[in-house]
Amino acid sequence: MSEIFVSILLLAGASFMVLAAIGIVRLPDLPTRMHASTKAGALGAMLIMAAVALHFADSAVVARAVAFIVFILLTAPIAAHVIGRAGYFTGIVLWGGTTKDELRERYDPDNHKLYSGLEERAARSTVPGVHDGSNQ
Repeated sequence: MSEIFVSILLLAGASFMVLAAIGIVRLPDLPTRMHASTKAGALGAMLIMAAVALHFADSAVVARAVAFIVFILLTAPIAAHVIGRAGYFTGIVLWGGTTKDELRERYDPDNHKLYSGLEERAARSTVPGVHDGSNQ
């Protein structure tokens, strides 16, 4: 019975990996490619590691598989975010169908500074007699 679950997990994991590869090849720009590779690739790897843990059922193998799954859960989204931002800051061209670019008005490509919008609040709070209304 466990062989059936292992087979299902392996097939599902491999299917998500293939879906991630297709997404990388077919999607139009870096952010959408990063989304496909991160979501589907990470889920595929985690399902395959779950199959490995279930198949071997040894405490050392299960511990390593769980550690691998936790590592993927923690690092894949962060790595994709950093790569996507680096691509944006180096000037990659976004897909023509992109409807939302939240960094456009906050990023200055001349000096490569990203403004959070809190700079004005900080400047107002340092001026004597000016209170920004927040409770401190």
